[in-house]
Amino acid sequence: MSRLDYIFTSESVSEGHPDKVCDRISDTILDAFLAEEPEARVACETFATTNRVVIGGEVGLSDQSKLTEYMNSVPDLVRGAIKDIGYEQDKFHWETVEITNLLHEQSAHIAQGVDASEDKDEGAGDQGIMFGHATRETDALMPAPIHYSHAILRRLAEVRKNGTEPALGPDAKSQLSIQYRDGKPVGVSSLVLSTQHLDESLTSEDVRAIVEPYIREVLPEGWLSDATEWWINPTGKFVIGGPDGDAGLTGRKIIVDTYGGAAPHGGGAFSGKDPTKVDRSAAYASRYLAKNVVAAGLADKCTIQLSYAIGVAKPLSIYANTYGTNTVDEAAIERAVSQAMDLTPRGIRTHLGLNKPIYARTAAYGHFGRAPETDGGFSWERTDLAEALKGAV
Repeated sequence: MSRLDYIFTSESVSEGHPDKVCDRISDTILDAFLAEEPEARVACETFATTNRVVIGGEVGLSDQSKLTEYMNSVPDLVRGAIKDIGYEQDKFHWETVEITNLLHEQSAHIAQGVDASEDKDEGAGDQGIMFGHATRETDALMPAPIHYSHAILRRLAEVRKNGTEPALGPDAKSQLSIQYRDGKPVGVSSLVLSTQHLDESLTSEDVRAIVEPYIREVLPEGWLSDATEWWINPTGKFVIGGPDGDAGLTGRKIIVDTYGGAAPHGGGAFSGKDPTKVDRSAAYASRYLAKNVVAAGLADKCTIQLSYAIGVAKPLSIYANTYGTNTVDEAAIERAVSQAMDLTPRGIRTHLGLNKPIYARTAAYGHFGRAPETDGGFSWERTDLAEALKGAV
C-alpha cells in the first residue's frame, strides 16, 4: 500500500534559464519550418553560452531545393526568440550574440524508415517508451508540486515583461516541497526561488519583498503558513544570468517539462523535434489518454505507457497503471484507449492536430497542465475523449 502522508518536491525553471533558452530557440525554428510545410521534418538542437548560440541537427522538406532559403532565416529566428525572452546583457544580447547554424538535410536512412509508401504505413521516427500521467490533485489534473512551481515562474515572467516589476531578470528557478496528508496536497513545507535581478544593490530580503505577493497570489489559500521555510535567492546576488552565467542545451530539463518526477519519464526530450518523432507526439498522446481516463472517472490517478520501434507504425505495447484508484479493470482501460484513438504516428498527429506551428509556447512552464488553445496549441490537454473511453470499457 502506498504512503498517504509524505512530502514531495518538484522544481521548475523560467524561460530565461539557459536550457530553456535553447529549448525555445529549437522550437521556434521548428515552428518556422512547420508554418512553411506542415510535413517538414526537424530535429533541431541548440547550444548557448557567453555571446554564442550554435544550432545543429537535421531538416527535411518535400522540396529540398528550398532548404537554403529557409536556413537563411534561422539567425533572425534565434534573435527574435532571445529578444522575446528579454536578454539584453552585455555578454548575451539578442542583437550581438554570435550565431552558428549547422543544420543540414535529414538522413535518407532515417527518412526511409519513417516515410509512408504504397505498401506500408508511416513508421515511428525512433524506438522508445513514452509516459503520460494525470491526477486529481489539481484542476489541471497535474501533480501539485510541478503545477504550482510552473505557476509561480509564469506569473513572475508576466509582471517582468509587462513592466510591473522591472527589477526582475529573465533567469529564474522555483522549487516547492508539498506536504501530503491522506494522499492529498495540503500545504507547502518549503519554498525555494532564485531569480535574476537587474539592480545589483538588491539583497535577498529585497527580492523576497518583490516576489512574495505574486507567490501568495498563485498558491492555494492556506498552503503557506508560519511553518513554511522560505529560501529566496539563498546564495545572495543573482545579476549574471542566462547563457552568460551557465551554458545551456536543448532537452536538458525533461522532468521540468513533464511531471516533476511524480511520474515516470521515458527519457526522450521534446523541444526541437517535429511530431513524427514519437518522443514528442506519443508523450503528448499518453498525457491526453491519461487525462481523459481520469476525466472519464475511470480512475483518480493514471499513468499510460506507450512503446514504439523505428519504422513501425503501431505501438508495440500499451500499459495503464491507476495506483489502485481505478473503477474498472486496468486491462479494460488499456483496451479502451487502443480503441478510442489511432496510436500510429500519423493517427496521433491527425487526432491532436500536431502539424502546426504550436511548439515555441511549450518550451517553458511545462508541456502539460496548460489550457487548450483555439489555434490547436496544447490540444493534448483536451478531455474530449472521456465519453468514448466510458463507452469502450
